[in-house]
Amino acid sequence: MMEFIDTHAHLYDEAFDGDFDETVARIKGNGVVRCIFPAIDSTTFERQRNAAEKCGDFAVQAIGLHPTSVAENWREELDFVLEEVERNNYVAIGEIGMDGYWSKEFISQQKEVFAQQLKLAYRKGLPVIIHAREATDDIFQVLDSLGGEVPRGVFHAFSGSWETYSRICGYGDFMVGIGGVATYKNAGVAKTLERIPLEKIVLETDSPYLTPVPFRGKRNESSYLVYIAEKISQIKGCTLEEVASITTANAKKMFGL
Repeated sequence: MMEFIDTHAHLYDEAFDGDFDETVARIKGNGVVRCIFPAIDSTTFERQRNAAEKCGDFAVQAIGLHPTSVAENWREELDFVLEEVERNNYVAIGEIGMDGYWSKEFISQQKEVFAQQLKLAYRKGLPVIIHAREATDDIFQVLDSLGGEVPRGVFHAFSGSWETYSRICGYGDFMVGIGGVATYKNAGVAKTLERIPLEKIVLETDSPYLTPVPFRGKRNESSYLVYIAEKISQIKGCTLEEVASITTANAKKMFGL
């Protein structure tokens, strides 16, 4: 049976409160053998931890401060991440990055928080999960400022151009997370995917968001990962088995699973 890894699932979201156990069973039944839970901030941390504990070995956790959670209390939130990474084992620092879509009010603070977490990941030898929304140039500025001490990682929900992908590769060991957006009609990333090697791709859902076709408009979940993989196989002219095998190996390598 094919095995998949969902490298980005918010299974601890309130959207799953009513049928958590049934959803996990369905996900496992669709060949998903592991899910990575990215962090958001201290207010969602307990939900994340509890959900991961309920899942046992099926779920692994990342720790980080999401850019849309950077506000007046950003120093306290950043300290929470710095302290928590010393207390427990995590597979990544994430979800971190920058977001200029929802608000630019704390954009300079987002830069500082992003830089500090990148340095933390490099120091700890951990990969990063990078959120980039309407802030690509700012993200590159922060990466440039690190003087070559850039951790490995994944650009989550990648939907950029070949030029953007090529620049990402210039920073070192990075992969791109491909999710439901690739299945959308007229999705620009499909053209870029034609040229990105499978060895540089990991699968993700970002559930409960970014639901792939044919379930767009409904709650997303990790059991839909196969539809994303099928789309990638169509774009790249390879078998579904190849996509499953290579992307799963990529995830294991990137996150030390």
